[in-house]
Amino acid sequence: MHETDEELYSRFLADEDKEALGELLDRYGSSLTLFLRGYVDTMEDAEDLMMDSFVAIALKKSWTAKRSSFKTWLFAIGRKLALKHNRKKRRELNLTEKYRSEPPGEGAESSDAVFNGPETELLKEEQKRQLYEAMEKLHTEYRDVLYLLYFAQMSYEEAGVIMHKSKKQMYHLAGRGKQALRNELERIGFDYGQP
Repeated sequence: MHETDEELYSRFLADEDKEALGELLDRYGSSLTLFLRGYVDTMEDAEDLMMDSFVAIALKKSWTAKRSSFKTWLFAIGRKLALKHNRKKRRELNLTEKYRSEPPGEGAESSDAVFNGPETELLKEEQKRQLYEAMEKLHTEYRDVLYLLYFAQMSYEEAGVIMHKSKKQMYHLAGRGKQALRNELERIGFDYGQP
């Protein structure tokens, strides 16, 4: 039987059941990491923040289903940690005058590609690279709303909780974000052809 997020988290709270927490990590670890990658410079930082998010939910134990879904709460914690990470990093950069070591877009590869032949695979990978490149250039709010709605498959309400916006604001942001992404993809010559 497939347990809900709420059942798994309740089981973890009741019994300190690490398997339940592991199941939640399996469900949301990758999507949370990709979401956090939009906030930080490297995939390694995003992975660290994802793990910190799971540590936080293991220690805080303050989620209730009345306020939001488990997934929404987890992503909100991750976003808060990423913003805190960036504030700390900015302070360090101001003190030491370091510069980014990884160009935007690196570390955004996906391991879930399906093999359909070398040409098809190359086209898919190129389209993904172009999409990630275009997403990196969007305003942060546009990138976040598009990621939460289409990659993390959240509702407008859930994404709004994470971004501290109303449902109406989320609709407007999503519309402007889609237009900005379309413009950016056209600017870089995105190939809409089917692989």
